[in-house]
Amino acid sequence: MTRTIRPTIPLAAFVPVLAVLAAASCGQQPDDGADPKVTTLGTIEVTAQLVEVLGTFPPNDLYDYVYVLKYRILTTHRGAVAGDTILVGQYNPLKPRARAADVRAEGIGGTLKAFKAGDLHRMALEVPLDEHYMGPIINKYHGKAGGPLHWAVWTNRVIR
Repeated sequence: MTRTIRPTIPLAAFVPVLAVLAAASCGQQPDDGADPKVTTLGTIEVTAQLVEVLGTFPPNDLYDYVYVLKYRILTTHRGAVAGDTILVGQYNPLKPRARAADVRAEGIGGTLKAFKAGDLHRMALEVPLDEHYMGPIINKYHGKAGGPLHWAVWTNRVIR
């Protein structure tokens, strides 16, 4: 009788592999971006996709400013918007929304940490922007895209 010897692999060797597989299968949990702030602040509430970021955001050590971004509307939750794209002014876009508010722009915030083209955002908005913010505005869409400029009061990230 011939006996075959098979090497055995200790169970502990599988633990790191199982941990990686478990983490990968979980991914990020879906989040529609709804919270008590975004659903009550502003006169308009939308879920929209950030179409693009034209150029780069200037450093915040130069001055505080609003940067106008272009969004494609996916869902209008409250209020009304004209068309399927809107222009939204985001105050000091290099800062996470939770830390963006200051004496020039009180009451703004959200869960969004950074602006990336293609991401989905749920936003509470006011319109027009110049009734809610008086200061430097960087609008690379000036003369290229119509419609009013919206003021972002609250911006949350949406994960589908």
